[in-house]
Amino acid sequence: MKYILIITLCSYVDLTCIPSVQMPGEYNDLYECFLDGYDKSYMKIEEIGRDDINKFKIFTKFRCDPVNTI
Repeated sequence: MKYILIITLCSYVDLTCIPSVQMPGEYNDLYECFLDGYDKSYMKIEEIGRDDINKFKIFTKFRCDPVNTI
């Protein structure tokens, strides 16, 4: 079964999230998807930067959804 990675950015300030983003590509198993989810979340936090993370209390969450193969 293949999986896709979906990442969401949220803020503790107003308890909202922006629309989720499906990352390009597919993964052969959950293990690969989870590892990349943590990696991409880490990179996104670095990209946003310390000041905005602290100011808006931004956090990431992600999920790995199975690809519908018919």
